[in-house]
Amino acid sequence: MDKKKVAVPLVCHGHSRPVVDLFYSPTTPDGFFLISASKDSSPMLRNGETGDWIGTFEGHKGAVWSSCLDTNALRAASASADFTAKVWDALSGDELHSFEHKHIVRACAFSEDTHLLLTGGLEKILRIYDLNRPDAPPREVDKSPGSVRTLAWLHSDQTILGSCTDMGGVRLWDVRSGKIVQTLETKSSVTSAEVSQDGRYITTADGSTVKFWDANHFGLVKSYNMSCTVESASLEPKHGNKFIAGGEDMWVHVYDFHTGEEIACNKGHHGPVHCVRFSPGGESYASGSEDGTIRIWQTGPLTNDESDGGATAAATAANGTVAGKVKVSAAEEVSKKIEGFHISGDEGKAKEKDDAAGKE
Repeated sequence: MDKKKVAVPLVCHGHSRPVVDLFYSPTTPDGFFLISASKDSSPMLRNGETGDWIGTFEGHKGAVWSSCLDTNALRAASASADFTAKVWDALSGDELHSFEHKHIVRACAFSEDTHLLLTGGLEKILRIYDLNRPDAPPREVDKSPGSVRTLAWLHSDQTILGSCTDMGGVRLWDVRSGKIVQTLETKSSVTSAEVSQDGRYITTADGSTVKFWDANHFGLVKSYNMSCTVESASLEPKHGNKFIAGGEDMWVHVYDFHTGEEIACNKGHHGPVHCVRFSPGGESYASGSEDGTIRIWQTGPLTNDESDGGATAAATAANGTVAGKVKVSAAEEVSKKIEGFHISGDEGKAKEKDDAAGKE
């Protein structure tokens, strides 16, 4: 194999525990944004392009397993081991709603039209909250056969996709009937499920396999065996010609979508990679790890500028926390309207708020 150029990522510090979920917003008039979920109980919002820290959502009392942004990046949601799912104002950082559950909440997802929030977890119940009537009881659809691990909407909010922690397969619910209408069979439990930006493919990671499914006819399009157990995979959104995968070996691998051949292998994390996601334009991708860091990798070849001083300066700017003090750098220029975002005073201290159930 040809010797490949070493990529220098932007390294985003700030979390004091493992990063377990990443989510990019679509591109908005203010750019695009990245939200991260961590076992430290405090989701973080960043500029998706530079990695610059914008703010931290404070309020959960247990590990946060999932976080997401709505289509306009105006609201954030998070699912936690403290038995709640919360909705936040992404401009001010204020908590808007807290939805109580009877067990750990593992997954949450905004509908495409932004009016609904979907949640699921160890209760094995899928709930749909109407954000226009947050005090109304949620709608419940057919029970999940196992503990819910991942959730997503597809077909313009007509279908719900979900996977379980304790069994293989991805199930699809028809929102109108509330019934499971299809199951995509996998041997191992699906730890990552992503609907492609154009709505054509569902990308899943199960065990040491990455699979691509037709999102409309549900047939298996491609299946590739990886060299290790893979926890997360993401398809490049613009051209769909490559995908990334990360897992136990601590590396972020880039593969050719058509052949499955490895194109690049990015080393740098000091623990298993729990989540990988492409940015909405496909020019970069992010990885979150057991080591508590997020790394943002550029897709294209590096210029000399980027590979030495430029990358180092950018990587330093991307760090949300330096010696326990939170700093805001270029975030103010990204969007002036985020000035009111409040930050907890003991941001730098490691949080031991996870209840026993929150630790895995």
